[in-house]
Amino acid sequence: MVDYHAANQSYQYGPSSAGNGAGGGGGMGDYMAQEDDWDRDLLLDPAWEKQQRKTFTAWCNSHLRKAGTQIENIDEDFRDGLKLMLLLEVISGERLPKPERGKMRVHKINNVNKALDFIASKGVKLVSIGAEEIVDGNAKMTLGMIWTIILRFAIQDISVEETSAKEGLLLWCQRKTAPYKNVNVQNFHISWKDGLAFNALIHRHRPELIEYDKLRKDDPVTNLNNAFEVAEKYLDIPKMLDAEDIVGTLRPDEKAIMTYVSCFYHAFSGAQKAETAANRICKVLAVNQENEHLMEDYERLASDLLEWIRRTIPWLEDRVPQRTIQEMQQKLEDFRDYRRVHKPPKVQEKCQLEINFNTLQTKLRLSNRPAFMPSEGRMVSDINNGWQHLEQAEKGYEEWLLNEIRRLERLDHLAEKFRQKASIHEAWTDGKEAMLKHRDYETATLSDIKALIRKHEAFESDLAAHQDRVEQIAAIAQELNELDYYDSHNVNTRCQKICDQWDTLGNLTHSRREALEKTEKQLETIDQLHLEYAKRAAPFNNWMESAMEDLQDMFIVHTIEEIEGLISAHDQFKSTLPDADREREAILAIHKEAQRIAESNHIKLSGSNPYTTVTPQIINSKWEKVQQLVPKRDHALMEEQSKQQSNEHLRRQFASQANVVGPWIQTKMEEIGRISIEMNGTLEDQLNHLKQYERSIVDYKPNLDLLEQQHQLIQEALIFDNKHTNYTMEHIRVGWEQLLTTIARTINEIENQILTRDAKGISQEQMQEFRASFNHFDKDHGGALGPEEFKACLISLGYDVENDRQGDAEFNRIMSVVDPNHSGLVTFQAFIDFMSRETTDTDTADQVIASFKVLAGDKNFITAEELRRELPPDQAEYCIARMAPYQGSDAVPGALDYKSFSTALYGESDL
Repeated sequence: MVDYHAANQSYQYGPSSAGNGAGGGGGMGDYMAQEDDWDRDLLLDPAWEKQQRKTFTAWCNSHLRKAGTQIENIDEDFRDGLKLMLLLEVISGERLPKPERGKMRVHKINNVNKALDFIASKGVKLVSIGAEEIVDGNAKMTLGMIWTIILRFAIQDISVEETSAKEGLLLWCQRKTAPYKNVNVQNFHISWKDGLAFNALIHRHRPELIEYDKLRKDDPVTNLNNAFEVAEKYLDIPKMLDAEDIVGTLRPDEKAIMTYVSCFYHAFSGAQKAETAANRICKVLAVNQENEHLMEDYERLASDLLEWIRRTIPWLEDRVPQRTIQEMQQKLEDFRDYRRVHKPPKVQEKCQLEINFNTLQTKLRLSNRPAFMPSEGRMVSDINNGWQHLEQAEKGYEEWLLNEIRRLERLDHLAEKFRQKASIHEAWTDGKEAMLKHRDYETATLSDIKALIRKHEAFESDLAAHQDRVEQIAAIAQELNELDYYDSHNVNTRCQKICDQWDTLGNLTHSRREALEKTEKQLETIDQLHLEYAKRAAPFNNWMESAMEDLQDMFIVHTIEEIEGLISAHDQFKSTLPDADREREAILAIHKEAQRIAESNHIKLSGSNPYTTVTPQIINSKWEKVQQLVPKRDHALMEEQSKQQSNEHLRRQFASQANVVGPWIQTKMEEIGRISIEMNGTLEDQLNHLKQYERSIVDYKPNLDLLEQQHQLIQEALIFDNKHTNYTMEHIRVGWEQLLTTIARTINEIENQILTRDAKGISQEQMQEFRASFNHFDKDHGGALGPEEFKACLISLGYDVENDRQGDAEFNRIMSVVDPNHSGLVTFQAFIDFMSRETTDTDTADQVIASFKVLAGDKNFITAEELRRELPPDQAEYCIARMAPYQGSDAVPGALDYKSFSTALYGESDL
């Protein structure tokens, strides 16, 4: 710095210089023209001049003392230009041209002109102020020049909400004093006269220095002196005015007040920066706390849903059959309750969870935060995998239940049939072993032997006729085993007993035949008539027994065609009854003929036919039984026919409703897909359209409830198929759930687009352009672009990603942003996020670090005390809990590394 003090300040007046003035610089313009315009002929108010002298002198000395000097008389001490040049060097931090050492007037004028030229070089337009007036000690011109310097170097750069200079300083004062009673800053004269505004400024920034509540509006002198003394003692602001000067003037000088207030502004500018920084950090922390709350909600909901899936899958995978139809029907009812009552809310929870996850990721992207990674095992993919496992387990469960019911129904039928046939067979075999073991032929006469042989032949015929029943019994037992009948042990025991007895009867029959044949040579005649009766009566008797068995046989049918087949078969059986009746009469005629011959030849018969136990009474009794069973069979078949007709009505009723609901759901799915790729109106219009569409879908729910009721009736009637429709209740349930999920996801996509648009400042036209570009290349309307489609889309938007090394590298960079999971697909949401990130700005890690640095007073660390002083309590503690101790050599006890908080907030990649 030039040693201006070395020059001799006493000089001789020389010839008057023309003076170059300061009119050459016009860069600053008329930023405060009303303050710059100093008229030579206008007299300054004496009170104002006094105030300006004090204020401007104090202001100049507050800077000149940095250079070790000061002024006493403002219009005398600047006349040689030396201290004026020194003042400009101190307040600007720049070097001025070397002053001239001469004592003549011309030297002084040249020095002042150098100062004025420097002021003009800073863009200040000096009006009516020339070097000669300053050298001649013109007080008005000197004060005007100092005011110009104050405006340029102390006030011009003040800016609050895009206002500058005087307006900016006034707005700053209004904001800072707004909370204080009795203070209403509207100008730079009357508003400051009672001194409360000065005290409010100090109290706002340094409350420990002022007891504001004890000040009184009716004591302005005390108020002003208090503010001026505190400012001089603690804020290094020299006392520029006396309280009496302000109170004793009707209107204090505006320039003096502005100069004084600007010193307060500069003294507190550091606090202003800290407040701005604190506001930025509070905003960032509020966003982060909200995001963490959403993350916690997601973790809790995901855990609950996964736990429900974990508990439900083993229940669906439990395929242990029950022993009775009632138990299996109860399991079927439990499964219906699960599908109607328990699962639908979980479907909605899963859909809402995916929507919350997508919304959270969108908010994180919009706030420039790292993507949310759920804890291990709670990813959306984990939930989808679990859900797929659940539906896979559920898929065959109902079919298994119905098959099991059919199987148990079949088993009950077979078991009853087995018991019926076994009882008939056991009744037939009763006493047969004793008869075959009887050695009556040893004492029999020849006629008796012949009778025994014939009787045995009849028995063998009867035995052969029963062979088919034994085989049926064994076949039924085998089928019961194959179908895993729960009482298979007793069935097998009984069947084995029958088979063993059958083998014994066979062996005994063979042994008795050999014994009879041995004595056959001694037999001469056989009563042919009795034998013929026996031979014809036995098959006829077996036919009647089979007929009675068939007429009493239980039946199971599932369709009208099956029952009509049984009715047809029964009608065919009835058509054979006349022939059977004729055969009965022919057999009875043989018996009558034998009696007639015996009576005519005076033959005494022993009583019953020796060749058969089937008497005419037995034949007539069984025939009567058959006649009674036929109408009972008619009635049972008619009842079953009525039941099947009712079932057919239920089938047609369900099919009629299902054939309407099924296509309706498919049509709505196609319409949603079409809506999602069209661009009709604004995003809000599309959102309202979709929500109206969603309400129309929800209003359709009674049609599904009606279908569920019809399906319930079908299930209760054990109807297992329906040829009148291709739609099953399961298909329609799945389609309905997909329809609700699809409309909810589509609405969420539009909401996220609105959120992205508003947060990023994207216009509706830009959003429509992005959608049009995306849809143009989404040829299959799948809602995602492959790599080549996405590259073509980028080229259409002006990106240089052609197939060369530089273009491929840029394309790979973009793909890593829009497809971080390398799925090979780019969704529209990812595309919008990328385009918005390319066109807008958000808060960054560097901005946050810079804000912390301001709060820390430009240190590399910050203390907990500083954070608690500058931030709200909850957000200060939030930061402290997430900051690591500072490890630098300049650390103090309790120092925290605010860069570590930025790393936790944004991730390593942004630092």
